[in-house]
Amino acid sequence: MKPFLLLSIRPEQAAADDEYLAFQRHSGLDSMSLQRVALTAGHLGPVDLADWSGIILGGGPFNASDSVKSPLQERVEDEIFGLLETVIAEDFPFLGACYGIGTLGTHSGAVVDKLYAEPVGAIDVVLTPEGSVDPLFDGVPSQFFAYGGHKEAISQLPQEAVQLATSASCPVQAFRLGERVYATQFHPELDHAGLSTRIGVYRNAGYFPPSEADALIDAAGQVSVEHPMRLLRNFVALASQATR
Repeated sequence: MKPFLLLSIRPEQAAADDEYLAFQRHSGLDSMSLQRVALTAGHLGPVDLADWSGIILGGGPFNASDSVKSPLQERVEDEIFGLLETVIAEDFPFLGACYGIGTLGTHSGAVVDKLYAEPVGAIDVVLTPEGSVDPLFDGVPSQFFAYGGHKEAISQLPQEAVQLATSASCPVQAFRLGERVYATQFHPELDHAGLSTRIGVYRNAGYFPPSEADALIDAAGQVSVEHPMRLLRNFVALASQATR
């Protein structure tokens, strides 16, 4: 099996390392089969899709809908959009999480704005009829809890997108383009320990009042989040089949 590529946009080392280990642990991939590129540390460079089984784009502090962006964010997004052009054209296995749904949505013509921001914590996710039969959600119940927290979301999908999951406070929790290009608003890699790490790292990033950090960690621990991680193993399986 060819390796998978994880694209990271987290400049904070503790969050970036924890994200990588979480994707690795829940996907069943080791350090050789899941390789990462820190886009905030340097240029992506050419990506030959023939070298990879699939591509994963994680979350981070950027928002695709920001009206004012730093030169670093503009450079990172230009490189991601260039890669997505090829990924979508070739229907290459891709999974974007949180920031990944913003970039894939923006690139494909979705409306991405601040209308459906969600607080940090557990989200009650419901699969659409299309999501319930999609291989990415194989073995996942029609309703489950996941962890998330975001300042932007998709308020309108383009016509060619297939909506796979929703929630009461955010209409688009997952969608698909073609047969193999996916994105989720929630974090499929996050368990309670990982969420606690990110709350600590981003407590001053405007997602919540810093004084509420401990309460958010405690509240998140009261909910059982066990099903979203299944998506990562499912993605590895479908990507491996597609690129044989």
